[in-house]
Amino acid sequence: MTKLLVTDREGNETAVDGTAGLSVMEIIRDNGFDELLALCGGCCSCATCHVYVDPAFAGILSQMGDDEDDLLDSSDRRLPSSRLSCQIVFSDALDGLKVQIAPED
Repeated sequence: MTKLLVTDREGNETAVDGTAGLSVMEIIRDNGFDELLALCGGCCSCATCHVYVDPAFAGILSQMGDDEDDLLDSSDRRLPSSRLSCQIVFSDALDGLKVQIAPED
């Protein structure tokens, strides 16, 4: 089974099983990380599923779309590694992906 490594806001890293075809947001939410609000449910209309992606995976991820980029611009906590977890579709190629839940805006 493929793994997703999630670091919560307190700095605790947890390995969870990742299911290909689900978004990283769905995997995080389904594994009980309540601090990732994901208020829009994955429709790319809020930024409450903001995560920081390990730079080692930057070249493997799909390109960021304009809507995602605009939403991240609204965050005071945006970093070069910022992504909306609802826009990252998990796959076997992303086994071991490391994300950190961004601080709440």
